[in-house]
Amino acid sequence: MSDQSNKTDIKLIFTFPDGSEKTFATGVTGYEIAKSISGRLAREALSVTVADTIYDLHRPLTSGGRIAINTWDDEDAKYAFWHSSAHILAEAVEALYPDVKLGIGPPVEQGFYYDIDFGDRQVGNEDLPKIEDKMQELVRQKNRFERFELSKSEAIGYYKKKNDPYKLDLLEGLEDGTISFYKQGNFTDLCRGPHIPDTGRIKAIKLLNTAGAYWRGDNTSKQLTRIYGITFPKKSMLDAFLNQMEEAKKRDHKKLGPQLGIYMIDRMVGSGLPMWLPNGTILRRALESFLREEQLRRGYQEVITPHIGNLELYKTSGHYPYYQDSQFAPMEVDDEGYLLKPMNCPHHHRIYDHEMRSYRDLPVRLAEFGTVYRYEQSGELNGLSRVRGFTQDDAHIYCTNDQLKDEIKNCIDLTRYVFSTFNMPVDIRLSFRDENDEKYGGERELWDRAQQEIREAADEMDLDYKIDKGEASFYGPKIDFVIQDALGRKWQLGTVQVDYVMPERFDLTYIGSDNQKHRPVIIHRAPFGSLERFTSILIEHFAGYFPLWLSPQQAVIIPVSDQFNELAESYRQQLSEVGIRVKTDLRSEQIGAKIRNAETNKIPFMLIVGEKELENQTVSVRKHKKGDIGSFNFSKFISIIKKEVDDKVLPDDKQVNGILS
Repeated sequence: MSDQSNKTDIKLIFTFPDGSEKTFATGVTGYEIAKSISGRLAREALSVTVADTIYDLHRPLTSGGRIAINTWDDEDAKYAFWHSSAHILAEAVEALYPDVKLGIGPPVEQGFYYDIDFGDRQVGNEDLPKIEDKMQELVRQKNRFERFELSKSEAIGYYKKKNDPYKLDLLEGLEDGTISFYKQGNFTDLCRGPHIPDTGRIKAIKLLNTAGAYWRGDNTSKQLTRIYGITFPKKSMLDAFLNQMEEAKKRDHKKLGPQLGIYMIDRMVGSGLPMWLPNGTILRRALESFLREEQLRRGYQEVITPHIGNLELYKTSGHYPYYQDSQFAPMEVDDEGYLLKPMNCPHHHRIYDHEMRSYRDLPVRLAEFGTVYRYEQSGELNGLSRVRGFTQDDAHIYCTNDQLKDEIKNCIDLTRYVFSTFNMPVDIRLSFRDENDEKYGGERELWDRAQQEIREAADEMDLDYKIDKGEASFYGPKIDFVIQDALGRKWQLGTVQVDYVMPERFDLTYIGSDNQKHRPVIIHRAPFGSLERFTSILIEHFAGYFPLWLSPQQAVIIPVSDQFNELAESYRQQLSEVGIRVKTDLRSEQIGAKIRNAETNKIPFMLIVGEKELENQTVSVRKHKKGDIGSFNFSKFISIIKKEVDDKVLPDDKQVNGILS
């Protein structure tokens, strides 16, 4: 509890999520505010967020604003919980291996890690149970996380005495002044926080794996051992997480993708350069057609641009050298520099500028499924989700200031429509600039206007959103769409970005109603983000059992013997004529083996034909994972399956009168 005698008569006003306000004396703690609401909330609270900054529950507050008392279900609570868990991991390691040197230990989306220099000692996954046991011992001590400050010179002296080069390296990058530390039990770490009240809140611990990690991501520096872990306030939560991990392994797109003939990566072609196999190409084209049709309906024009561009193009846009570290090296052609295309937008800006535009022409909406190339370190490559060549569903909208808000809302509506089609819940994040960072281009006044327009559009559409300061692009603020898959995992995919910078850099104009030149505003927009990453998520979201409209092969016709091959072929032709992707299985195999093969390949429908089907012009239908669903008049079956495709019915949907679902 904070010292009541230190509080002044200055009052702080806090606004709660429900819109209510309360006034407290300066120096009040989050715990005290929680307790004033209810004893249960105070017991369950883990941290407090004031004006988008997370604080320790027992840290005195000196300013008011929007406030949230964070319990486990809140992301800000998990951040503090897993940050604290990283400190306990470091404490356990230091207790077991006193000569180690500690790097950094941040929370991540699910859990935490700590980078550690074990010297000449080899520490791997086989050592994790011992470290985990030590962590369990430490959390039972219920030690408080206590914050204190030292001057920079005192902090440097402390770590020189400990002979810890990594903490000294971190201190070099900090400004002069006070440096915050946290202590729990006998362990002290350089840290800005926040943390949970005490170690006893942690009831379940699992260290997951070890990996190599270069200090500060620099492959010329020493490689440290990174230990990943996760913790929970209840053992049942850990059990559920471990079950989810097992399910995730079954759904792993790196296993299912090649198995289902979606994609392959070949060393002779190059790491991180996926090739779409026939089944994957069908799936990808279906995704493209879905979005292309919707874009055309909404007034987009499709364009195609080259895979390379003159280096001057990217210098003008600022992508080179701003993103130089993530780009392939330039090549020289006819004494000019060229670059593998890292972004589609500069090409689109040149298309916009190839003719004079009037305000009557705006908005101009240019769309492209454009392939771009980024250099990713080999250790970061991951199947389809992290690659070196990928295709974006890119679009750039050139509009007037007066049209901006409506165009933002249209982009939001399109993105939400895309994800709702796949039954993926969406979290929305408004990514704004950090006023203390100088990386951003353009005039501050235009940034303020763009951020205001984005916020107003989100409010007018009644979106539930969170503001993340410092996550904006260098040329403008954006709206990021974070989807949740079938396992509850979150992925940042779609984005809508407002840009006042590129029109200046490319001298883009239009003739206004006053017959004068004006600058358009640009919106960058990509619902899928990239087809590669989106497909990797789709594979895992549906466990390879795609919606019928996306399935590379939608049905297989299996005759019970060779004498019904002609009927099977006739049925195949009729289904093909209405656009159903179907094959016949005429192999000399037992019917049971053919059915098992279709199940393994996750083919949605197996159509069995024999004597009865020939006589009655029917078909016996089996559905993947559900077995026999009955006999159907074949013409009726065609209309039903066609409707299920056209309606984009999901695998667990109960549409089409429940007949095929």
